Amino acid sequence: MRVLMFGWEFPPYISGGLGTACYGLTKGLAQHGTDVLFVLPRLDTNEEGGHLDLIGANRVRASVGIREILDLQEHVSVLEVLSPLRPYLTEKAYLSLVKREELITAEDIIGQLDSDFSGGYGENLMAEIVRYSLVAGHLAKHEQFDVIHAHDWMTAPAGIEAKRVSGKPLVVHAHALEFDRSGEHVNQQVYDLERAGFEAADRIIAVSHFTRDTIIKRYSINPDKITVVHNAVSKERRLRAMRIEKPFPEKLVLFLGRITFQKGPDYFVEAAAKVLAQNPNIRFAMAGSGDMFPRMVERMAELRLADRFHFLGFVRGMDVERIYAMSDLYVMPSVTEPFGITPLEAMVYDVPSIVSKQSGVAEIMENAVKIDFWDVDRLAFEILDILENEDRAALLKLSGRRTLKRVQWEHAAEKVIHVYDQLVGGAV
Repeated sequence: MRVLMFGWEFPPYISGGLGTACYGLTKGLAQHGTDVLFVLPRLDTNEEGGHLDLIGANRVRASVGIREILDLQEHVSVLEVLSPLRPYLTEKAYLSLVKREELITAEDIIGQLDSDFSGGYGENLMAEIVRYSLVAGHLAKHEQFDVIHAHDWMTAPAGIEAKRVSGKPLVVHAHALEFDRSGEHVNQQVYDLERAGFEAADRIIAVSHFTRDTIIKRYSINPDKITVVHNAVSKERRLRAMRIEKPFPEKLVLFLGRITFQKGPDYFVEAAAKVLAQNPNIRFAMAGSGDMFPRMVERMAELRLADRFHFLGFVRGMDVERIYAMSDLYVMPSVTEPFGITPLEAMVYDVPSIVSKQSGVAEIMENAVKIDFWDVDRLAFEILDILENEDRAALLKLSGRRTLKRVQWEHAAEKVIHVYDQLVGGAV
């Protein structure tokens, strides 16, 4: 079976957890002998392999190249579409990327769509989404495949267009919803695209029952169309048995993620203050970037935590693994989290986790510590108890190892392949 897959992140082009999930899933699919052609938005122009030029109705030229991922090259090809699509761009950053583009200018895109889009993703992001869908239609006309798989709302139009051109079944994979990103103040255009994708899909994959329930209630989608496939994590530790020495003797509590409303960074800072009031021999680290970063720095200063609270900025690659390896406890206090893969990544390094009950990953972490995101007092209590009770910490580490044995991308891929088989076989 061959899958035409659309996504906006894939290693090394990662700005969030979606790229990690796409990599893990495609690796699992490859292990089961499923061929994947992954279409990836990309900015730079150094593609390798053959190229094609696409001239769409909006006059924006696109260049497409093929490269192979070394450990997936037998089954997975990645098409890199020349486009600055990214999920968390601001308007200023987006226009800056477009203006640096060698094959197009800002004028090629600006003004092509009549739109009052103002959701913080970039003024002309909708034009890029249309451009991406045009590439999808071209590929669907010229490539051989059995099923289409589109990840999240930005690729929904591409999936819809590929289905229209080819007549092949469409799977839409919901990793995060507009209600997760924006709460009740949703951007209507994003919501409409999400809903259009769900309605056009022959099958929807949700990363958690939490997300499935939201799709049913908020988008009025038939529950029979939705299959839950939890994310997983790679158990590979590139640092192996290497011991990472901390430059200080205190135990370290880690927050790693976008510093935005959705991730609950403010609850982490408030809990840190309560913990340090009782035990000053603990350190806290916040890794990531986002619109709440300045506010978190100010609040940390107000609470006078500077000598025990560290802001690491956006970390990637081996630096992510180093900070996990140095940590003694991981905290994910998300206000709303469709899944949340970082606690599983922490477990790979034997780091126990505290997760919010409002997260999808809590569904598969049977013995983990789960709290309501808003309960700062409980969070502070649990942090202190785990760090000061070695026996409890050891039990949580053991539970984490058992969870990792059950949660593997190979198993997730089997469930996805079952969805494919039902569609290709004519059953919906």
